[in-house]
Amino acid sequence: MLRNRRQFVQQAGALTASSFLLPWIQQPALDAITEKRRELDHLSAEAFAQKEDFWVLIQRAYQQSPHFINLENGYFSPQPVEVMEAQMNNIRMINEQPSFYMRKRQWDDKAGVKKLLAQQAGCSPEEIVITRNTTESLDTVIHGLDFEPGSEAIMCDQDYGSMLEAFDQQARRRGLVNKFIELPLHPVSDSEIVERYEKAITDKTKVMLVTHLINITGQVLPVRKICDMAHRHDVQVIVDGAHSFAQLDFKIPDLGADYFGASLHKWLCCPLGAGILYVRKDRIANVWPLFGDAGHAADDIRKLEHIGTHPVSTNLTIAAALRFHQMIGDRRKQERLRYLKRYWTEQVKEVPGITLNTPWEMERSSAIANVAVDGYTPQELWDKLYDDYRIWTVAINRKAVKGIRVTPHLYTPIEHLDQFVAALKELAS
Repeated sequence: MLRNRRQFVQQAGALTASSFLLPWIQQPALDAITEKRRELDHLSAEAFAQKEDFWVLIQRAYQQSPHFINLENGYFSPQPVEVMEAQMNNIRMINEQPSFYMRKRQWDDKAGVKKLLAQQAGCSPEEIVITRNTTESLDTVIHGLDFEPGSEAIMCDQDYGSMLEAFDQQARRRGLVNKFIELPLHPVSDSEIVERYEKAITDKTKVMLVTHLINITGQVLPVRKICDMAHRHDVQVIVDGAHSFAQLDFKIPDLGADYFGASLHKWLCCPLGAGILYVRKDRIANVWPLFGDAGHAADDIRKLEHIGTHPVSTNLTIAAALRFHQMIGDRRKQERLRYLKRYWTEQVKEVPGITLNTPWEMERSSAIANVAVDGYTPQELWDKLYDDYRIWTVAINRKAVKGIRVTPHLYTPIEHLDQFVAALKELAS
């Protein structure tokens, strides 16, 4: 009996230690993607982006509803079928070994996933935490920093609401003073943006919130230049990378940020409830954990991982999502998403009655764009597109931006964008 129990423990341990690192079940579709990619490897990323025979294979790797055209992938991105199957396998594996897995294996497996994620992010595993979303990531920092009454924080009128609300709570609770700048929808240069942030700085400014890719318009900000400027004034920078991570081709340290948060269930196509928090090594000691943790030193990033029992199968599946993402490649993915946005916006940008609220320059945007049609409120346009054309978007009705957000994805066929363009022109006429 003892020998059998020992064998069980050894076998279970071997299974869980390696299960998330093994390739998920290979199917002919995945083999075809890899083979076609190799055929096209000689092309530039820009040329690759227009090879529809490759992207048709990618489209087949996703399972989408046939009842409407989904152009609202900014909320979260669906998983490829193979990634979803990997999640189901992880759920089954953990369910078979419940407390044994949680007590014996979860931390080693999580460390392995963190290593893979850190490689994608271009940083050390000792600088990242797997979280549940961008809000949890950045609120951990916003609420974890010490602010003296009268200290100032700078943000813009297009930053995400959850972050603004967290700063508002710090203002009411700690006496923090929040200062807003207005971000131009169509900047003429990087310096125009950098100067707006810099002019708001005083000797009381302690921190600055900067969104890498604005979620309501798709505008990409010159984050590195903003961070370099802020550091010259001894101001720390929190970067909201909810939509930039795995959509744009970059590594987190390239940005020069002190803190960075993103949602992995957006453009990395992880299961819902996966995020990343990066804290630069020399800044870790500055951040108090949201949940008390006495098990790690003040400068150990693991102090921020203490969130209680949670569905670790989601964390394990990050590995499968990374493999799918890397099978395509950072640069190819970025250029394909930019191509899709440019494909439809180029057809409507000169149409009377249609207004684009997104910069036209390629380097200032990616997949996301915002468009308005004269005579329709954002809500009316949103409803009209779905009710009459079965095209799903989302209404954006803020002081700075009014329109609908349009977000295609890798699985979006060109034909869907053609239908969307035809609908916009018909409504504008």
